[in-house]
Amino acid sequence: MIQGSLVALVTPMQEDGSVDTNSLAQLVEFHIENGTDGIVAMGTTGESATLDEQEHCGVVRQVVEMVAGRIPVIAGSGSNSTREAIALTRCAKQAGADACLLVTPYYNKPTQQGLYLHYRAVAEAVDIPQILYNVPGRTAVDMQTETVVRLSAIANIVGIKEATGDIDRARAILQQCATDFALYSGDDATGMECMLAGGHGVISVTSNVAPRAMHEMCVAALAGDRTAAALINERLMGLHTKLFVEANPIPVKWALYEMGLIPAGIRLPLTVLSEQQHDIVRQAMKQADVI
Repeated sequence: MIQGSLVALVTPMQEDGSVDTNSLAQLVEFHIENGTDGIVAMGTTGESATLDEQEHCGVVRQVVEMVAGRIPVIAGSGSNSTREAIALTRCAKQAGADACLLVTPYYNKPTQQGLYLHYRAVAEAVDIPQILYNVPGRTAVDMQTETVVRLSAIANIVGIKEATGDIDRARAILQQCATDFALYSGDDATGMECMLAGGHGVISVTSNVAPRAMHEMCVAALAGDRTAAALINERLMGLHTKLFVEANPIPVKWALYEMGLIPAGIRLPLTVLSEQQHDIVRQAMKQADVI
């Protein structure tokens, strides 16, 4: 089971929106050097919604090659089209990803039965470990615990990224699914509490900016050491909240640009962080000791 601080990696871009492979390689090394436990490539934070299939598969392949087996790589491969999700998941397997992360189909608002059949179809089509991803604030569909439990019985559906921030729901999933079914928080602000309740890690936006501290917080929380985890988490709380003052990944890409790690590029319809938000994000970065 993959555990700990799993970075929801940004996709570096030049100002014209083209993918910056050199900066991507530097980010991968930055995370490995700073203790990140795994990389999630081409998730929401990676701007998967605006990269075409060739670009998407290319970034996953490049990250796998750059990591070279040193830490696990999870490939975002979800879509609101079941056929496209299968195609992206096949690309991820061919690229050598360790697992895939599949967001609930967005915009078309499937029923719970539709969600079950969607995920079952992808799992049956591609033999790779698959992690469900529930983020109703973005997708307009909420995968209920009962549906998660049904899906957890499928052999290669191995976990869920639960991004509602609802710790009671996290506990219910842990109680009703098998002990080898992984639960990852998709909400940085409540990630520590999720792990202390029995969760297995955080798929994190904050870890883009503060990878060492996130790793250390996760180590403490997974060990059940609330005191040590809370000391680190308090320092990170500004990032947990202020990296969402505008839609993710707008603030986190600006923060990484400020750190000199990536160019300023972001792809429309997203835009660079508004100037009035700069000091807010910068203060959170200072609180976390990353600048």
